[in-house]
Amino acid sequence: MAQIAGNFIFNEIEKDIASGKYTADEIKTRFPPEPNGYMHIGHAKAICINFSVKEKYNAKTNLRYDDTNPEKESSVFTEAIQRDIAWLGFKWDELLYSSDYFGRMYEYALELIKKGLAFVDDQDQDTIKATRGTLNEPGVESPFRNRSIEENLELFVAMKEGKYSPGDRVLRLKIDMKSPNMNMRDPVIYRIVNATHHNTGDDWCIYPMYDYAHPIEDAIEKITHSLCSLEFEDHRPLYNWVLENLDDFKEKHPRQIEFARLNLTRTITSKRYIKQLVEAGIVDGWDDPRLVTLGGLRRRGVTPAAIRKFMENIGVAKSNSTIDMQQFEYFIREDLLLSSVRVMGVVEPLKLTIENYPEGQKEYLDVPYRMDDEASETRKVPFSRNLYIERSDFEEIAPKKYYRLYPGNEVRLMGAYFVKCTGFVKDENGVITEVKCTYDPLTKSGSGFSERKVKGTIHWVDANENVPVELHLLYDLLKEGGNSKNFLDNINRDSLIVKNGYAEISVKGTAPGERYQFVRNGYFCADTKYTEGDKLVFNRTADLKSGWKPEK
Repeated sequence: MAQIAGNFIFNEIEKDIASGKYTADEIKTRFPPEPNGYMHIGHAKAICINFSVKEKYNAKTNLRYDDTNPEKESSVFTEAIQRDIAWLGFKWDELLYSSDYFGRMYEYALELIKKGLAFVDDQDQDTIKATRGTLNEPGVESPFRNRSIEENLELFVAMKEGKYSPGDRVLRLKIDMKSPNMNMRDPVIYRIVNATHHNTGDDWCIYPMYDYAHPIEDAIEKITHSLCSLEFEDHRPLYNWVLENLDDFKEKHPRQIEFARLNLTRTITSKRYIKQLVEAGIVDGWDDPRLVTLGGLRRRGVTPAAIRKFMENIGVAKSNSTIDMQQFEYFIREDLLLSSVRVMGVVEPLKLTIENYPEGQKEYLDVPYRMDDEASETRKVPFSRNLYIERSDFEEIAPKKYYRLYPGNEVRLMGAYFVKCTGFVKDENGVITEVKCTYDPLTKSGSGFSERKVKGTIHWVDANENVPVELHLLYDLLKEGGNSKNFLDNINRDSLIVKNGYAEISVKGTAPGERYQFVRNGYFCADTKYTEGDKLVFNRTADLKSGWKPEK
């Protein structure tokens, strides 16, 4: 992977190496997702940042699951996370779990109690929250804050042994209820949870909080740089406090560095909101191709290379900002332009009959994969009297500067012949069902004919030898300008439009996940959920137009 542009993290690592804080061969990062949902494009940024350190310094990067909340976590999510990271092209050094360290975390909690730095609090969650104070007012110390060390040890052991119910007691650090940093106001570090853990089963009924567990895990694994998003900046003093007050880590411990999260316009990344969409049946799962979950992007046909190139381009910043989705789509198109096979596919078919082409005759034309490249490879495409063209490529009454088919006008059929419209047929409802034309056999593509020119070229598919395809045209899930307090009222109910069209015969046998550029219609990927056998379902990955261009 190329170095991420504007990566200030590299500069900080270089400073730490130069100062002697760490040697180059000690550099180590980790990616620590909570396995309580599926990863999205924002997680991809964190993944790329951590693994870019691994690649630049020939360092190590662990995958460690932050599984300290058994009520929300599942092995289904751990497996999905591993699949997504591997799909992006990264390989972790060790696969670990926060729960691997539950025993050591418990021992460290006992150490803090013995040092008079932690106490068991009998107050309930609401009371603790109410007495925490505000940004302008100090918190109120718990009436249980000055319990003896002996009593705190006895109560904490009893918590571990399951003698109390959830909410009865918690373990809190004893720091400073007057601290201007709310995170330092005697934070809770252990609570009682009666739930089966996906990794440790029923071994534990007390679970550490993230702010306590995370620095300990990093230190045990000898992580040098704990890279996390900007919302954890205010947690850094607590991160350092925990390690500085444990004998095993006070001399040398990891350094936390924060970076800006990835915020994209026109996207939904909130697990709560996506869950609503799934439960309401608006999307067909967490991998719906309209979502920016990594599973959804993969199913849509977005490539890992496009995601990584996008991350390299936006760089790593210290302050939050919002990136236009068009910028991401630009890199999707740039990658697909080089990696997709170009074929002809008709989204909204309209029958075209060439009246002077012999009935029963068929020929196979050598059509280039790239019409703009004389050296392009060709494929055999069937051509006969009856074809399908796009409905939008014919107008009964043509508007100004319309160069496609209309009565009396002549166009080129891509890779084939000139055809001239002679008429059309309508049904009883006035809908055009067929276009009639004649062709000039002397104008066959590649024949060297150049006596006259036409302004329009349209694509087509043979009506007798083709592949029926179901095409899913994907649009933004969020309405433009939607501001209802009810999230579901802001959803675009026309975000998925299904069309039944035809593709040229060369796509027959397409496997799930294969990508094509359907000329003039966009980039499409065979859906991995619904494509099976002769049933070909394509998701449109991106159209051909881009509203964003890179700065020169």
